[in-house]
Amino acid sequence: MKPETDPDGDEYYSYILCYVDDVLVIHHDAMTTLMKINKYFKLKPSSIGDPDIYLSAKLKYTQADNGVWYWALSPSKYVQEAYKNCETFLKNNFDGKYSLPKNAPNPFVGGYRPEIDVTTPLDPDQASYYQTLIGVMRWMVELGRVDIATKCSLLSSHLAYPREGHFECALNMMAYLKAKHNSRLFFDPTYPTIDHDKFNDGAEWKQFYGDVTEAVPDNAPEPRGKDVDLRMWADSDHAGDKETRRSRSGYFIYLNNALIDWLSKKQTTIEGSVFGAEFVALKTGMEALRGIRYKLRMMGVPLSGPTYVYGDNMSVIHNTSRPESVLKKKSNSICYHSVREAVASGELLTAHCNSNDNHSDMMTKVLYGQKKQENIYCILYDIYDHEDRPRSANE
Repeated sequence: MKPETDPDGDEYYSYILCYVDDVLVIHHDAMTTLMKINKYFKLKPSSIGDPDIYLSAKLKYTQADNGVWYWALSPSKYVQEAYKNCETFLKNNFDGKYSLPKNAPNPFVGGYRPEIDVTTPLDPDQASYYQTLIGVMRWMVELGRVDIATKCSLLSSHLAYPREGHFECALNMMAYLKAKHNSRLFFDPTYPTIDHDKFNDGAEWKQFYGDVTEAVPDNAPEPRGKDVDLRMWADSDHAGDKETRRSRSGYFIYLNNALIDWLSKKQTTIEGSVFGAEFVALKTGMEALRGIRYKLRMMGVPLSGPTYVYGDNMSVIHNTSRPESVLKKKSNSICYHSVREAVASGELLTAHCNSNDNHSDMMTKVLYGQKKQENIYCILYDIYDHEDRPRSANE
């Protein structure tokens, strides 16, 4: 990174971002920097210019209907290659026993629970290919296919000892991706509308946690450029795993109006209440936010203030936004005090949101039908075309 000033006199930091053999230059005159790199490390001539493909995903600079320009990320090409390779492999192996289903409207067949599957274990060759499929689909999730994140996580729990039912479910997911290969994740830079009245800002926490403040790195560079807003929607199911009764944490993190991080992961403890499971999910998201806030500061990006966190459990929000609330559940005290202290330090604020507006619900459980479509449609473009997309209440 390097301090720069653009032709309009605005100060910012330029960056050279390297991921193995992929290089991105963020600069108002990126070509000059690329030519300097090319002098010592020869670049492919076809790859010098505005980014087109990055980490196997298609990048496109697009103008929205409101006139705003932003980047969109689409793993469609990667998805298409994946299911074509899968079809070819199945045709030439396993004696034609397996093939992609003809019709797969959902990643999972209705009611399927991989944790209680007792079908025949796969042989070593089949198990190896199952692991390959899960690895491919997990990379799709990294590239923005958040609609399969929960399903991928569920199937990943059985990599060590997969069964025929798990393999068939993975093939069903591939058939779903074949039908719905097109998706775009938009990195919208516009500022969100935040209702600050929903957040109990300015509460007196001193008597509970002292003069606690957010840990800000003392070696961070001086901030440059426009500040950014961070928001998070967090959720959990409760005892969703039918074998162990562990719950699942899920969250979406936005920088301005751009989705930048997401998670669907089984919790490491067995929580006896919805309250406890929701607090574990909130603490998990808080720790991810802490890392993102640190990273942004070390990259010289100014933060506008605390991160605004939304949850649909009123008890959890009450306990994290009001200093006078008292915890009576000793088993949840670590998550309880960790999140409350983060609120006391000004690192984040919490507010309640309606369950229907908490789209991180799709990261905690397998959804079907209209609810699945409504959640996906609010995050990703192009999966549902004009005819089959869900209708809003006022349409």
